[in-house]
Amino acid sequence: MINMHLEPHVVDTLSKISTATLTTILLKKGLRNVWMRGTKPIRAGQPRLVARAFTLRFVPAREDLATPESWSSPKSTRAAIEDMPEGCIAVVDSMGVTDAGIFGDILCARMAYKKVAALVTDGVVRDMAGVLGTGLPVWCSGAAAPPSVAGLTFVDWQQPIGCGGVAVFPGDVVVVDDDGAVLIPAALLDDVLAASVAQENLENWIMTQVQKGHALPGLYPPNAENLARYKAQTGQ
Repeated sequence: MINMHLEPHVVDTLSKISTATLTTILLKKGLRNVWMRGTKPIRAGQPRLVARAFTLRFVPAREDLATPESWSSPKSTRAAIEDMPEGCIAVVDSMGVTDAGIFGDILCARMAYKKVAALVTDGVVRDMAGVLGTGLPVWCSGAAAPPSVAGLTFVDWQQPIGCGGVAVFPGDVVVVDDDGAVLIPAALLDDVLAASVAQENLENWIMTQVQKGHALPGLYPPNAENLARYKAQTGQ
């Protein structure tokens, strides 16, 4: 069984770190492909959220499988939602399909009731007004009226997937904010956590220097002189 729980201090720390900063940290660790393409917040002001990924996978529609009857199958989106633990972020591989909505208002309402933290997909939702009404935070590529079976076949959950061109494994950590969704591999969580705090503190200091009129060369990124000045001023 995958431990889907995140320690409160991890959530508290990463909730203060932007996805932009996280991509820089992960780039320094050799990971360039961590931002999930097509994952945009469906409303302004959605909070930055941090949780482990609960994955769902679609493949291209096949007429004998992608039917309304499949919604009652033991292996369905409905069954997957019932398996979602409280606090997870549902990450859905929709293959970037934008003309079939994977979830509508009823499914999102059930996720909200189960206290799923958010839905992230490289596809789209349907019943947009209803989805917004559920209060479930969603990151996606937009909306489409047709149901999922018009373009996709649901196959399973809690498997490795690709979402927005990024490999996502069950239990990886996802951070979402206004810039989209970023993946932190579970095995790198501790390293990223430590580096993120240091990077955020440094960038905050750099911003104060920019606001005071300092030029960017040698400041961003900081050279040895500015690093020494940063440490002297902040005690870092």
